[in-house]
Amino acid sequence: MQKARIGVTGLAVMGRNLARNLARHGHPVAVHNRTHTRTKALVEEFGDEGTFLPAETPEQFVASLERPRRLVIMVKAGGPTDAVIDEFAPLLEPGDMIVDGGNANFTDTRRREAALRDRGIHFVGTGISGGEEGALHGPSIMPGGSAESYAALGPLLEDISAKVDGTPCCTHVGPDGAGHFVKMVHNGIEYADMQLIAESYDLLRHAAGLAPAEIAEVFRTWNTGRLESYLIEITADVLAHTDASTGKPFVDVVLDQAEQKGTGRWTVQTALDLGVPVGGIAEAVFARSVSGHAALRDAAQNLPGPSRTGDAGPGFADAVEKALYASKIVAYAQGFHEIQAGSAEYGWNIDLGATAAIWRGGCIIRARFLDRIRAAYEADPNTPTLLTDDHFAEAVGDAQDAWRDVVATAARLGIPAPGLSTALAYYDSLRAARLPAALTQGQRDFFGAHTYRRTDREGSFHTLWGGDRSEVTA
Repeated sequence: MQKARIGVTGLAVMGRNLARNLARHGHPVAVHNRTHTRTKALVEEFGDEGTFLPAETPEQFVASLERPRRLVIMVKAGGPTDAVIDEFAPLLEPGDMIVDGGNANFTDTRRREAALRDRGIHFVGTGISGGEEGALHGPSIMPGGSAESYAALGPLLEDISAKVDGTPCCTHVGPDGAGHFVKMVHNGIEYADMQLIAESYDLLRHAAGLAPAEIAEVFRTWNTGRLESYLIEITADVLAHTDASTGKPFVDVVLDQAEQKGTGRWTVQTALDLGVPVGGIAEAVFARSVSGHAALRDAAQNLPGPSRTGDAGPGFADAVEKALYASKIVAYAQGFHEIQAGSAEYGWNIDLGATAAIWRGGCIIRARFLDRIRAAYEADPNTPTLLTDDHFAEAVGDAQDAWRDVVATAARLGIPAPGLSTALAYYDSLRAARLPAALTQGQRDFFGAHTYRRTDREGSFHTLWGGDRSEVTA
């Protein structure tokens, strides 16, 4: 009886396409779904693409896998994932592995990995980015788990991943939840990137007066330069699209309420726990939240404000390009800072250069400048922030005048640009010799005796604000 090298259970679009990708690369793949009709449909429709071993029951599925068994779960995060693990784990043996390819919270992955490790089963939390097309044609893959599990699983994942300059967009990220943590931050950066692009579109439309089709051409031009990326590419296509039923620009008939699945929110919540400032990502999450509060926005329609139209001049598009590029650098810098902090907190030893390298292809945030980010971390793995790298420091320095003009124009015309604005504020906060946090500490000491530290000597101090205002050592 033929055995499968790997198996996929959960055959919705992502799971089905991942199984097809494996089969197309010559790997016999076992396939299983809770509803067997979906398994049969996959084999009937795509059986000529490679070797599929359909299984109707969990027992048949596990029996069809060669040892060590590699079992990939592609189901919804949370309870459904736990249910599938509980169903399959008793059927496995020590040395086998369960691979969670969903968008799981990394804390759940850490819990599951520890529980299964005690039973001798490897649990591999694996981030997969690229959507349904990436799953089929080559995604960016971010597996965590043990080094032993990667030795058995990695070659298959590298084989089906995207390739850039012949290098697989897949690497062993680190132990337990490291893979899902990196995928979470990837999605947080994605939120910020999309928000910055949306704000740039809004400014070109309402400050420069360009039509969607004209803005599409601007984005196509940008995609030939340093902003070249998947998101810029698809933005041009969306803006150029005309709605068939109305003849209007597609972007004008879509309800302006952006949805979210939670990974961006997790990125911000985790950053708060780690004490890492990721304002650009946070503003992107909150911007989606604001867009969804329709009743709140309706109630505020009569609030006074300036005209949202203006003649920004022919050079405005170039200024927006500079502001967008500088803000994107900030967003990625914040994301990589969070990965750096998470790696230190959990002892993962994540290679930031390798992380940038596997994001160069297959994933949603793939972009030309990720190769420059890879080079920055390979040159100095301890770079505190991308903004201090010579290349990016020069790029942001060259862009800052235009960046400030764009943010000022947005404020003057009443065009919301929280992403561009907070990115600039973050940049200015980092380069400031002193911040007003000194006053904040004074206030905290005044009302709560929280103490403060001084610039001229060591120790913690408290001023007797309610008494003679003398200073005492805390």
